[in-house]
Amino acid sequence: MTGVTSVTGTRLVAKADGWTEIAQVGGGPTGVRDWLLDDAYGVAMDRLADLSGIDVLGSPFMQRAYLAAVCVAVIGPLVGTFLVHREMGLIGDTLAHAAFAGVAVGLFLNATLSLSLSPLLVALVVAVVAAVLVQALVERTGMYADTSLAIVLTGGFALGSVLITATDGGIAVGINAYLFGSLATVSRASVGVLLALTALVALVVAVTYRPLLYATFDETAARAAGIDVGLYNYLLVVLTAVVVVGAMQIMGVILVAAMLVVPVATATSVSGFKRSVAAAVVAGQIATVSGVTLSYFFGVAAGGTIVLVAIGCYVATKVGVRSWQLRRA
Repeated sequence: MTGVTSVTGTRLVAKADGWTEIAQVGGGPTGVRDWLLDDAYGVAMDRLADLSGIDVLGSPFMQRAYLAAVCVAVIGPLVGTFLVHREMGLIGDTLAHAAFAGVAVGLFLNATLSLSLSPLLVALVVAVVAAVLVQALVERTGMYADTSLAIVLTGGFALGSVLITATDGGIAVGINAYLFGSLATVSRASVGVLLALTALVALVVAVTYRPLLYATFDETAARAAGIDVGLYNYLLVVLTAVVVVGAMQIMGVILVAAMLVVPVATATSVSGFKRSVAAAVVAGQIATVSGVTLSYFFGVAAGGTIVLVAIGCYVATKVGVRSWQLRRA
């Protein structure tokens, strides 16, 4: 049986032949991340695996995958609820393609200039720039929202494809994991970044909840009340970019927008905005955790499995609500 403890800052793993040192936990952000993943979350999951007899819960890379999935299922519906009520659900797909271009830029620079840039961080920068560009095109040029989305979507995908071919396909292998999602690519560093992004998104939404809600349901009245609607519009699209990049490693670029829309659609029958947000997060948790588990056992793509489970939850919910309504009629 494997256990984990911390002795004078050093993480140890119990093995049959005694204690073996595997990591030194120091101070700073990396030390905090290691303590959280190993001595807190890791220990809890190891004990759960021992108690339940489910060995997969004790696998370090599956522990990271589950934690990433839980984070995605929180921030996706949290931001997606505002987007769906604004009829902006497709912006997730647009920013996902922009993030794809960002990953391609990062891998291209690493391959051609021998740099060591994080593709995810480059994708985050590119996705945020794309989000601001989309909003600027809508507000300053009078362009329809779907037109600006189409321009940024196709432009991002075009840039990514050009960079892939510019290296004779040399970065294609590295980018496939970002296109389709992969459990194996969820590294400790990626989980640490995703945890930070989740905390940031949750904090920003909590602080700006009322003006965001007001601007979502009645933009004209919000302007009359002195709310800077333009600022909150930009904030919402930037938060969307953060969610997209955070979810990309599990979901993949092609399917990442689903977590912004499908769980929210599942919760539409719940009355009250806060309750619908909570219900959407629950639906997202069911989809991501179940999808990751099924993906592991059947050896299929995590992103696609999560989306199919999410759609199944949506269909089951709608059928259940409809059946209940018919019985009451």
